[in-house]
Amino acid sequence: MDITQTFYDNMATQYDKLFLDWRAATREQAGILNRIFADNGFDRTAQILDCACGIGTQAIGLAALGYSVTASDISDGELAEAADRALKDGVRIRFEHADFCALSDTFSEQFDIVIAMDNALPHMLTAEALGSAVRSITGQIRPGGIFVASIRDYNSLLTEKPPYSPPYIHKTDKGQRVSFQTWVWDGDNYQLTQYIIDDEDDLQIGKFVCEYRAVRREELTNLLRTNGCEDVVWMFPDETGFYQPIVVAGKRK
Repeated sequence: MDITQTFYDNMATQYDKLFLDWRAATREQAGILNRIFADNGFDRTAQILDCACGIGTQAIGLAALGYSVTASDISDGELAEAADRALKDGVRIRFEHADFCALSDTFSEQFDIVIAMDNALPHMLTAEALGSAVRSITGQIRPGGIFVASIRDYNSLLTEKPPYSPPYIHKTDKGQRVSFQTWVWDGDNYQLTQYIIDDEDDLQIGKFVCEYRAVRREELTNLLRTNGCEDVVWMFPDETGFYQPIVVAGKRK
């Protein structure tokens, strides 16, 4: 098991603590994605694959809007958490264990829309690995379909290479929760340590370690165009309301 699987398996039951209100976030993010899909000519009959579904933050919200959603992830821990949350929310989603670098090993069909949100692609620690992921993902998109992904604004972050992210402080019924990340850089790669501190009746501290590679928008754009996509468009938080830049790439018909 690699560091990414371990990170998300260990985070599975804690991931929702990164949100002030996780269920509200699922609804808000589904609304954002629904507008992007509609702007690109898709309605709620579109077949969606969330190939980095995590605990279901986007998949569950989209299924609640009536989309047919298939969700996959490399982390069995997060898949189990997502399936449990989908059941509790009364939505039907097909869940599969799959590596988004080898989606054809799991899926024989193609989809109208494939999404990979929340900075999933930068887990690819080399240019070659990222290229493999993009080839795999675009291979599961029907001609005329779209790929939608979000990544951090690395074009800006690489100018300063900050050692940490600003903390989030959430008030709870019994105290407060503080979450933040530290980043240790090595070239364009960095080790991320996620801390989640529950300061309530008892002090509890969670610590989770992973690795990323800062991907510039130009690199991802070029890979998408090389692998059958056109009309690659980047949208930013002030336009979409989402917390990271989003890329939308249409596959050639």
